[in-house]
Amino acid sequence: MPENMNPFEPPAGGLSLYLHVPFCERKCPYCAFESKVPSEGEKELWLQTVERELLWWESRIGRPLLLTCYIGGGTPTVLSGPEWIRLAEMLERHFTFDAGAEVTVEANPNSLRAEHLLFWRDWRTTRVSIGAQSFDDAELIQLGRLHSAARAWEAISASLASGFSVNADFMFGLPGQTFRNWARTLSQAAGSGIAHISLYQLTIEPGTAWESMPEEELSDGYLPYRWAQWYLPSKGFGQYEIANFAKRGHESRHNINYWKEGDCLGIGPGASGQIRGWRYKNISGLGGYSDSLKSGKSAIASGERLTGSRRASEAAVLALRMKQGIEREAFARKYGPDEESRVIKILEAFPGDLYSVGTDRICLTPKGMRVANRIWSELV
Repeated sequence: MPENMNPFEPPAGGLSLYLHVPFCERKCPYCAFESKVPSEGEKELWLQTVERELLWWESRIGRPLLLTCYIGGGTPTVLSGPEWIRLAEMLERHFTFDAGAEVTVEANPNSLRAEHLLFWRDWRTTRVSIGAQSFDDAELIQLGRLHSAARAWEAISASLASGFSVNADFMFGLPGQTFRNWARTLSQAAGSGIAHISLYQLTIEPGTAWESMPEEELSDGYLPYRWAQWYLPSKGFGQYEIANFAKRGHESRHNINYWKEGDCLGIGPGASGQIRGWRYKNISGLGGYSDSLKSGKSAIASGERLTGSRRASEAAVLALRMKQGIEREAFARKYGPDEESRVIKILEAFPGDLYSVGTDRICLTPKGMRVANRIWSELV
């Protein structure tokens, strides 16, 4: 840990865990996440290093209670059955799982196998999040995905049959994507039996294979997102956050903890976490991550404790991601009435149909969620 890093305190009560699996079968051209195709021995190195990082944290915060656990990537289904057994045994050694813990695992349709579903069911997994992205084969080829629409259906069906609550991710705003294709994908998703749908607009990120793609080649995302806001609730999927729609009782508790500034331990190369307002980011790259922990140091590359208006602004942005918005009394008590007034004043510069300031809450309207990035840029 760097010498000038602010100290952190062990969390009170339970927390969330995010575990990053930095491997994939093939790097997608739009992906900016920490991931790579593993070479010989790298999965074993990752498992060994995760154990070291867990030991490092345990020596500082003990054996915390996990309320939620999210294993993402990358592609966690690149791990084999025996590797999953080792990973689960590690987690059981270093954490106490709450009796009702929500445990989510991300899955790629192309690499999801029966051995994964069988082990997850016998362990403590409750949710499976599948990176379907589209039910249109031409769009999947364009996105560089290895699976077909049929394979995505198979993965969803097998996960549902195994008894999991299932989420599926879908992307809009693709180059050349037609509204008809988007509507067909969402219609199929809504009728597939899944309980949660996440929608993401394609953005061009630095460091990706598509970073030089002109923005004008992307489809306009406003209309497909607006239509999803109308269509999915009509099929029983309530919008509880900017990008997430769920049937009642199937909202992601892990993600809600992020948006409410809850404690979350981030494990793995490039992972981020937050403990009592002190947030940190791990070293990127498996080599540097492993070398640091092997030498007896931490995996942490940087950390900071937000204070004052900066922390209040970030809390406001996170809360406004959710349909319930900012709880006024709690926000004013935590950050002060002046910060609450500042948030309201910033919102009042926008058209009144984009937000709602009630007695108890400050929220974005469905229309406001469509231009949320513009609003957030003013808040921060």
